[in-house]
Amino acid sequence: MNNYELMVIFTPVLSNDEFKAAQKKYTTFITDAGGKIVSENPWGLKSLAYPIQKKTTGLYWVMEFIAPAEFNEKLKIQLLRDESVLRHLLTKLDKYAVEYNEKKRKGVPTGNEKAVEA
Repeated sequence: MNNYELMVIFTPVLSNDEFKAAQKKYTTFITDAGGKIVSENPWGLKSLAYPIQKKTTGLYWVMEFIAPAEFNEKLKIQLLRDESVLRHLLTKLDKYAVEYNEKKRKGVPTGNEKAVEA
């Protein structure tokens, strides 16, 4: 079992309910395959760096999960087949990234915070 981080950019034409349904679809897909969801973070509507399919904004969603390595191909195929997904990025996390994400979720200083001006 490996730790992964998945970032998905959904098309901005989805309603809030459709966005939540798409998130639920992928979380159940992972848990049904024997994976475990560590954390989810829907960022919402953000501007894209460049237009994708003539769209300048997208609905961002980041999820960290644990799953077997052979599951990755099934997930990638599912993401590529989904017309509501503009882009996706699946990254395997090493132990340092897992530790960093855990500290970040708990609010422990990681050393990468911006200095607050007085």
